[in-house]
Amino acid sequence: MAEIPDDVMDRIRILTDQGNAWMEDEDYDGALEQFEEALTLVPDPWTDWEAATWILTAIGDAYFLSGGYQEAWEAFNDAVDCPGGKENPFVQLRLGQSEFELGNMDLAAKHLGLAHGLDGERVFEDEDPKYLELAKRGLAKPAQDAPPSKPWWKLW
Repeated sequence: MAEIPDDVMDRIRILTDQGNAWMEDEDYDGALEQFEEALTLVPDPWTDWEAATWILTAIGDAYFLSGGYQEAWEAFNDAVDCPGGKENPFVQLRLGQSEFELGNMDLAAKHLGLAHGLDGERVFEDEDPKYLELAKRGLAKPAQDAPPSKPWWKLW
C-alpha cells in the first residue's frame, strides 16, 4: 500500500499537535482550524488512509465537545469508513453520543453498544452515565421484543 510522503505526514502531525493544544485549552474553533487543515493534506480518497481516521476523530471530538452534534456525527460517520474506524471504541462512543444528542435513540443504542462491546465500561469512564445506561439497555433487549423465528429447515 502507498504511504503518505514523510514531509506531508510531518506537516499533518504539526497541525494535529497544534489542534490538540487548542483542545486542551478548550478552544474548539482553533482546534478545528488546525484539524481541518490537516485533513486537506490527506490524499483522496480519505477512506484509504489511517491518518484520516484520527484526524476525523479529532474533528468530531471538537465538534461534540462544543455542542455541534450534527457536525460531530458527520465527522465520526466518515471516520467509521476509514481504516480502523469501525473497530475504534472511541469513534463508536462519540458516534453513539452524537446520535443520542440528536434524538436518534435506536442508532445511539447501537453505536454505544458497539463501543461497550469493543472496550467495556472503560470507554464510558469520563462520560455522562446516561450513555452507558443506554448502551446496557441496548445490549439487554428482552427476547420477547424479537419476532418468533422459524427453524431454518422450515423456511420454505
